Amino acid sequence: MNANDIKNIDDLQRLPFTTKNDLRDNYPFGLMAVPIDEVVRFHASSGTTGKSTVVYYTKNDLDTWSNLMARVLATTGLTKKDSMQIIYNYGFFTGGFGFHYGAERLGIAVIPTGSGNTKKQIEIMRDFGTTSFTSTPSYAIYLGEALEEMKIDPKKDLKLKIGVFGAEPWGKGMRQRIEELFNINAYDNYGISELCGPGVAVECVEKDGLHVWEDHFIMEVIDPKTGETLGEGERGELVFTPIWKEAMPLFRYRTKDISQIYEDKCNCGLPFRKIERLHGRSDDMLIIRGVNIFPSQIEEVILKNSAFKGHYAIIVERKGPLDHLTVEIEVTNDLFTGNLKDLIQLKDKVEDDLKSVLLVKADVKLVEEGAIPRSQGKAQRVIDKRNLEE
Repeated sequence: MNANDIKNIDDLQRLPFTTKNDLRDNYPFGLMAVPIDEVVRFHASSGTTGKSTVVYYTKNDLDTWSNLMARVLATTGLTKKDSMQIIYNYGFFTGGFGFHYGAERLGIAVIPTGSGNTKKQIEIMRDFGTTSFTSTPSYAIYLGEALEEMKIDPKKDLKLKIGVFGAEPWGKGMRQRIEELFNINAYDNYGISELCGPGVAVECVEKDGLHVWEDHFIMEVIDPKTGETLGEGERGELVFTPIWKEAMPLFRYRTKDISQIYEDKCNCGLPFRKIERLHGRSDDMLIIRGVNIFPSQIEEVILKNSAFKGHYAIIVERKGPLDHLTVEIEVTNDLFTGNLKDLIQLKDKVEDDLKSVLLVKADVKLVEEGAIPRSQGKAQRVIDKRNLEE
């Protein structure tokens, strides 16, 4: 097969997939498609699960990425009259720079605070009259709790109206919690470092799926086990081919993110199809006693109850020949130190709700506020001890 054999989108499926391992095997510059003196930016993954994956950009790549991010922000309703506080790390991670240059391209005033220093973040929001911010959703909840501790009323003391969150899956319950904490509209955006960073897809005001910029990305959904292409309404692994990248073109990149494509037209009028909010990642999926479980399923059950503050941990252990699932959930201090009977009833109810959704038993352990570690970046929800026990 050669380049002349690829004449249309259907022919793309004749090409092999590209995976994260391909990027690692070619670390650092093996996939560079232009002379290195045309590269003006490098980004890279943390490498915590192996060798880093490195991504390169030409000037045109950065211009296109900035335009895509400007689209993202405009789709949520932001304009040049707004300001955006960027609470992402500025470094190899793509989030901070992606939002920064997209906001500037749209004419939004950028407040580049970076991550960390929670109380200072809130003070800046108040003093600068910040109208929007971006961070991971888990850190947004942590930030909102600090807002409550500082007795700052978002309706009276802040001018926030929009938050744009991503970098980790988050469900409807977490959205509701964030919107209540800050009195804002919270929007999901999707991206992946290997493609460009944030800027692949975003929710519109309908908040019913994320529009993919199909004039820049060809998307597929495949069976993660067989690699076969799935049809409309079938949930599987997202695969993207960016058709605009100069420094690092990729064909059929397997994201490991689980979603599906919505074919129906959106009321917002955008011509681009939508994908479902992430159902999880194929590498985050837990197999417990033969049943496939995603952390997002557990989160949805937890956040239906107002007693919970959005912080939880999923612990998987092997006890004898069987896997054992424990879910630790923070409850409010009033409840934790209150009537023991109420606490037991709450625990039993959540265990019943989880079993009806997961189809396997999970032990629930209710813990006091602050017992589960916080993160300024992506939250570590799953602690799988099975490999450590083998």
